[in-house]
Amino acid sequence: MEKAYFAAGCFWGVEETFRQVTGVVDTAVGYMGGSTADPTYKQVCSDRTGHAEAVEVVFDPSKLAYARLLDLFWSLHDPTLVNRQGPDVGSQYRSAIFYTTPDQEAEALASKERLEKSGKYRRPIATEIKPAPTFYRAEEYHQRYLEKKGIPSCHLP
Repeated sequence: MEKAYFAAGCFWGVEETFRQVTGVVDTAVGYMGGSTADPTYKQVCSDRTGHAEAVEVVFDPSKLAYARLLDLFWSLHDPTLVNRQGPDVGSQYRSAIFYTTPDQEAEALASKERLEKSGKYRRPIATEIKPAPTFYRAEEYHQRYLEKKGIPSCHLP
């Protein structure tokens, strides 16, 4: 199994989308990229921890290519927006890919470059691509939140 980490705005919709993909074994929502150890949702929402709302994706690389996860990530949000997605504003809603291997880094950078060259967006892509720092699992009530609430999606296409 391999892990991948993505931040694309509110983590509930991002998790739900990745969880539906064949080859994804597990998902979890949490916080990454900040300076506060073991942050709470309330702390992250203060926009003072530096963490992004992120999704951990555990996948079977024999059944699902990392490139497919990247394609899905880019389609989930507007990667040109800085510190916001839809109605959500703050650095916790930034766009980021946190890679775990040199191969993931290379694929993420190449996919970003392809998207930039495609002309799909007028503004530059703001997505950060960085080594995966510690993933802090969010409180249990956030895990599979949309599934628990019976809500199909909260994410804006």
